[in-house]
Amino acid sequence: MAGSSAPQTLPTPTILPLGDSGLLVRFDTVLSDAANRAAIALTLALDRTPIAGVTEVVPNLVSVLLRYEPGVGSPAAIAGELRLLLYALGDEAPQTTHWTIAIAFDGPDLEAVSAALDMTPSQFVATHNAGALRVLATGFAPGFVYCGLHPDELLLPRRTDVRPSVPPGSVLFAAGQTAITATEMPTGWHVIGHTDFANFDPTAEPPTRLRAGDTVTFEATP
Repeated sequence: MAGSSAPQTLPTPTILPLGDSGLLVRFDTVLSDAANRAAIALTLALDRTPIAGVTEVVPNLVSVLLRYEPGVGSPAAIAGELRLLLYALGDEAPQTTHWTIAIAFDGPDLEAVSAALDMTPSQFVATHNAGALRVLATGFAPGFVYCGLHPDELLLPRRTDVRPSVPPGSVLFAAGQTAITATEMPTGWHVIGHTDFANFDPTAEPPTRLRAGDTVTFEATP
């Protein structure tokens, strides 16, 4: 972004066209704390100041997708409005909620994860629960939530094979994040436990309880 007087403290974005009905604002090509905060900040800014012609705003871990009606919304005009919004975008602290979520650390991958990190299961649980995490994004599946980022000592890649199905409330771990499922689904993440916390109710408005930017502390159940 040109100009040094703007209160821009977030990564410089790239605006990319997606077909004839979308624009993607990408803050990085890999997950980072700064890029995630930028995606959340832009989503909040678009909530406060909607852009004419945009029909849907879909945030992701490091990007935000804007959908518009082909032939109705003008991509050039939308991109121009986006640039003005991004120019003034600062790393503003959103209104957030802190959650404490109890986990039963009884997943089938707990011992293997602990061993891969040169920890005992109890050491892993203590390290995993030591600090609050941010909700990085929700989505991928209804109510699915990504929490992070864990310190480098807890970095572990995903599994090399995929489980065909895990139940709702499964607590997953990989790539510096902890995720929670809200529906039955396949996964290549490590399953380290389960929780009774339900993040998805299709009859509620909004249907998810956790929002991007919220903070979460995990507690091990006795």
